[in-house]
Amino acid sequence: MLVVFGLIFQDVGASVAVLLFPEVGPGGMVSLRLVFSAAILLAIARPNLRAISKRAWLMALVFGISLGGMNLLFYEALSRVDLGATVTIEVLGPLVLSVIVARRASAWLWAVLAFAGVALLSLGSIGFLDPVGVAFALAAAVSWAGYILASRKTGQVFAGLDGLAIAMAIGAIISLPFGISQAGSTLLEPSILVRGLAVAICSSAIPYALELIALRRISAAAFSVLMALAPAIATGAGFFVLGQSITLVQGVGIALVIAASIGAVRAASRVPGAPGAGPNALLPEETPL
Repeated sequence: MLVVFGLIFQDVGASVAVLLFPEVGPGGMVSLRLVFSAAILLAIARPNLRAISKRAWLMALVFGISLGGMNLLFYEALSRVDLGATVTIEVLGPLVLSVIVARRASAWLWAVLAFAGVALLSLGSIGFLDPVGVAFALAAAVSWAGYILASRKTGQVFAGLDGLAIAMAIGAIISLPFGISQAGSTLLEPSILVRGLAVAICSSAIPYALELIALRRISAAAFSVLMALAPAIATGAGFFVLGQSITLVQGVGIALVIAASIGAVRAASRVPGAPGAGPNALLPEETPL
């Protein structure tokens, strides 16, 4: 239930972000989310910046660039494609990474099943699934896979939340030029700041806390399988909060991607010590939402 509630909060946050697009644009929304998320994490972690080595700074920089890029691409996709479809396409990144980690030819069947699901998702949306939005979602999928790898490396050189907090701050700095160019001084309006803070809390602070608690109660494999439900929950949030509809064909496509995600995660978890196996195969923020 903690994992499911975390996913629900993430997608409610993403839905609120969509409602803000007409006022600040995707870039402005990313800036607001990352700035507030960075402030929250830095206040909690309080990293000792003077004690960080050059290697650790370099790793945090790579992590921050991947984090900022992933969020920018995701929100650009979200401004053009429905929430459920965007998350479904983006899940392909960690899914393919899990397949690669499994190092088994049979594991690629899950990737084929996932791409078949995305094909059905597209067929069920002819005339409605923006090709530019799909391109952004696919780019976000690639960025998410890179984010996972950078996250693991950063976790090896930083203690606790220090690496994530610093990377979030770097990602916020990277996103600011995009946010300022799209929203300008609108970013500083009190009502916009309040809603931006709400998105940061819903999409980052609450889900991250719930996931940490959940990982103390369930296995890494079970956690990863539950995270595979993200497309379904995102579709539900899009329907109830944003009024975004879904066809039967789209529903089947999303179900195939969820099944493929679960299969890929389970295949990767059977490889002892493999990098990327376990919960990091499908960690959200750790998610872009």
